[in-house]
Amino acid sequence: ASTMKLVTTAAALELLGAGYQFTTTLQTDGSITPDSILNGNLYIHGSGDPTLGSSKLGNAAFLTDWVTAVRKAGIRQINGDVIADATALDTEGVNPKWLWEDIGNYFAAGAYGIAYKDNTFEMELKSGAAGTTPEIIKITPSIPELTFKNYLKSTAIRFDSAYFYGAPSDNQRSIYGEIPANKPVFRIKGDIPRPGLVLARDFLWKLKSAGISVSGKATDEVPSGNRKVIYTHKSPFLSEMIKEINQNSNNHYAEHLFRHLALQGGKPASSTDAAKRISRFWQSKGLPVSELYQYDGSGLSPVNAVSANFLVSLLTYMDKSKNSTIFKSSLPVAGKSGTLTNFLKNTALDGKVQAKSGTFNRVKSYAGYISSNGKQFAFAIIVNNPNASSLSATTKKMEEFLLSISK
Repeated sequence: ASTMKLVTTAAALELLGAGYQFTTTLQTDGSITPDSILNGNLYIHGSGDPTLGSSKLGNAAFLTDWVTAVRKAGIRQINGDVIADATALDTEGVNPKWLWEDIGNYFAAGAYGIAYKDNTFEMELKSGAAGTTPEIIKITPSIPELTFKNYLKSTAIRFDSAYFYGAPSDNQRSIYGEIPANKPVFRIKGDIPRPGLVLARDFLWKLKSAGISVSGKATDEVPSGNRKVIYTHKSPFLSEMIKEINQNSNNHYAEHLFRHLALQGGKPASSTDAAKRISRFWQSKGLPVSELYQYDGSGLSPVNAVSANFLVSLLTYMDKSKNSTIFKSSLPVAGKSGTLTNFLKNTALDGKVQAKSGTFNRVKSYAGYISSNGKQFAFAIIVNNPNASSLSATTKKMEEFLLSISK
């Protein structure tokens, strides 16, 4: 499960460096006249930066900066389109090894050359009496072409049990499941199928609002031709992104980082190439890659497989790496932070374990570092198909094990 994020983030740190930044460029074709008219198109060329418009990291006012950059390039009028170019990553979008029940939901949003607003929309619903179908009020951001087949039901449930289903880049989604009855406002989240197009529209609106006229439309259909870069936008540092991935188990960031590792020589990056590059890297460092079966960057696929031995080998390697401090600081602390806030809380190991958790159907795992009673060591525990009554009972046994070996 999500302990696979350790494999992705550690490889990224070693291959790219803690100070690495994703770039998104504004480009033009055609020509700019002396009276500030661009006779051509304005492009947004992405490299898979997951922080554009993100609620987690990045500059919330980045579109204002982009408008300023267009003005500095001497453009006051655009006789052309605003085009989102997401071709740096392949068109697969969603990993083929993911489950259909996950695809279409915010936690399994697709990875594209342009990501925007965490590739997530929020749907506002109004539910009536139990047994009735909730009414869709609106979605944010606005995606006019996106349609829904609504099979939701209002029931006595007290939590969100709604699921979106839909293929990547497809403008139709089906909604199944249940939400609480008699709620004037209830919000659920799904994935944006074409985030580049949503960004292009917002940028077009921002340009026009700033007095820069645009004769064309916002689109994600990319023509061929030569272009000139007029501005380069940089993401937060990789060290910050890795901390978000490991602390909060952010699938969206992890998948974009994973695919980004496959960028090379103009060839669209794919999940297959990303997995191969990571495997080759760890093999070059002497790790037992025959015990690693990685298909995505986040651990969401149920066909990922990794041994506890491989994870401990990776953790041991990272302990000696020049990136050791940054890597370890990206991990949640037991009883204190991130996904480990309640793990080992109020025990002898509270605050003494830095680790990544993983949770999936019939899977519970933890891997990281323990510092206790003068001892420091790496550990990994993976439990598949536990016979306990619940995952919480399994977690309790895992806590007892770690407490016993750290005495």
